[in-house]
Amino acid sequence: MGKKAVVAGLGLIGGSMAKALKKYTDYEVYGWNRTRRVAEQALEEGAIAGIAGDAELAECDLLLPVLYPQATIQFLLDVIPRMKKGAQVVDLVGIKAALVDAVEPCALACGIRYTGGHPMAGLAKAGYGRSFAELFQGANMILVPTKATAEGDLEALTALFRQVGFGTVKICDKEKHDQMIAHTSQLAHVVSNSYVKSPASLDYVGYTGGSYKDMTRIACLNEMVWKELFILNKEALIPEIDRLIGHMTELRDAIAAGDAQKLEAYLRAGREAKEAIDAANPGQPSD
Repeated sequence: MGKKAVVAGLGLIGGSMAKALKKYTDYEVYGWNRTRRVAEQALEEGAIAGIAGDAELAECDLLLPVLYPQATIQFLLDVIPRMKKGAQVVDLVGIKAALVDAVEPCALACGIRYTGGHPMAGLAKAGYGRSFAELFQGANMILVPTKATAEGDLEALTALFRQVGFGTVKICDKEKHDQMIAHTSQLAHVVSNSYVKSPASLDYVGYTGGSYKDMTRIACLNEMVWKELFILNKEALIPEIDRLIGHMTELRDAIAAGDAQKLEAYLRAGREAKEAIDAANPGQPSD
């Protein structure tokens, strides 16, 4: 018999993962969604082989939950004790320490292999209707081993995620993940969310180049999920916000004082920081 995978949560990421697994691997893919109509739509479109119920969750070889953070924890604490021993769970949630700390003991007690995951892919707006199998082509995937990660799992999962399109698979611990994501993802969403609140944005047409679209694209976030991500990662995110406020205050004060020399120095420091980042990462410049 072929291997069975269940994707729980068929939004943009989950729907795309189900479609990618179906297209690029030999997994028989089932879908579970809180709103059953979405799962029915995925079944009607042929994105999944069936809607997952208790039997499919108990028998699957691979479970990929893509729910809100707290909902993922509750879902896994409920489902893991009913799964067959040796089955694999990879959560695809954008926060890791909170997930691992909650789920790891349950996985160990039940003989379930559990690894944290975070696909660094997406679109400005979410939803199953925007999902497609090629979403992950060339994207970054982060894997976070836990005490319930078995020998050989990281190698096998790396191969699997490359198979569905990811270009780079990064492996790190939960603390490093949350620290880096606070800077590379969460802080960017904080900035974009704050930036669009200027009344000037309402009259942007005809006044923009690429920078305005770059700054505002991710402001269309799902506040229900992002509030959880921010709060669960506040120990890493708040220092990043404070650091940003400090740098912006320096610039603001130099502008207010008309201090061209100090302003020039601050701007030069930013340019040189960007050049140093690109020099340290020649294969992936951050532009």
